[in-house]
Amino acid sequence: MADNSQNIAKDFVHLARLAMTGRPQDVQLLVHRAIKRYRADFPDMAESLTELMRESPTRASPLRRQSEVPLPVDTDSRLHLLRVENDVVFDHELIVAPAIEQNLKQVLIERRDPQALLKVGLHPTRTLLFTGPPGVGKTMAARWLARELKRPLLVLDLAAVMSSFLGRTGSNLRHVLDYAKSIECVLLLDELDALAKRRDDRGEVGELKRLVTVLLQEVDDWPASGILVAATNHAELLDPAVWRRFEMSVEFALPDIPQIERLALALLAPHIDDAETWSKVLAYALKGHSHNDIEREIMQARRAAVTSGSPLRDQLRALVRANAGLTHAEKVELARILYHSAITSQREAREITGVARDTIRKPDKSKPESVPREEVA
Repeated sequence: MADNSQNIAKDFVHLARLAMTGRPQDVQLLVHRAIKRYRADFPDMAESLTELMRESPTRASPLRRQSEVPLPVDTDSRLHLLRVENDVVFDHELIVAPAIEQNLKQVLIERRDPQALLKVGLHPTRTLLFTGPPGVGKTMAARWLARELKRPLLVLDLAAVMSSFLGRTGSNLRHVLDYAKSIECVLLLDELDALAKRRDDRGEVGELKRLVTVLLQEVDDWPASGILVAATNHAELLDPAVWRRFEMSVEFALPDIPQIERLALALLAPHIDDAETWSKVLAYALKGHSHNDIEREIMQARRAAVTSGSPLRDQLRALVRANAGLTHAEKVELARILYHSAITSQREAREITGVARDTIRKPDKSKPESVPREEVA
């Protein structure tokens, strides 16, 4: 009990300091920690603090608050350090693996009923680490969270902000983090591995360690009112201490065939009648490509169709022909889809996939027997 009395005195001084410097987000975080720390010895106080948090007045709109506080800028160039999206809009819906979708929806569920968590001394997930190769949906997932929560998305590219003078980078980073903590937002720290990549420079090791320490402290102290998302293409470069700081880690991978089919259908449905058939074809032809690569190649096919005056189907055939690098079983499946869907002739299906005509004609025993095209009336 004596130890707790000393802790209460320290926390009270800390609380007063935060209140006098006008940092309401940090005040909230300190109160939340006090609820957990003192619940056992001072249950009445913990319950009163919980009730106070529950009844706290609604803060100003994050969009309005953002307009009142100027965006942080680099001290030398005076350029903005953050890219801001106030109203996130998608060309198509987020398409990710079911496990990733489940994690993202869990974050939303927690945010929609934070009081249930607060009542038992918990807070909603505040910090997430997204890992995976380039172009697999990490940034889009952060944008999706911002849209669903109706919050602005703030993006800081750490690779871009890393100054030739690391001390200046530290100052810039603090400005960004302080700003993001002052509003209800989703902050995306992109290219987190940029910090790790600089460790081979012996002349800057000391300053770099201090910079990493600042970042880790900020992750630990991130207010429950906001969400901090860090993304990296090179998870292997991150220090184990970085991994431990994030409350949720989400690994993104290249899309599988069902995900590619959904993405291709979303991109083609407004522009071609048989988009469903073509999406099945492209799901095999573009296997092993990232979400970004798939979208780029389909958009290039659409542009080529417009500029050449040729049908989009012709451009999609060319796209399939250029990307049919598959296993034998996948080539057989692709050849059958091409032929039995009347997308190509039997000869073209063989040329594209290298599968013999007899194999293409042979029915797939794993599926209901299909009627050969020659017998269709």
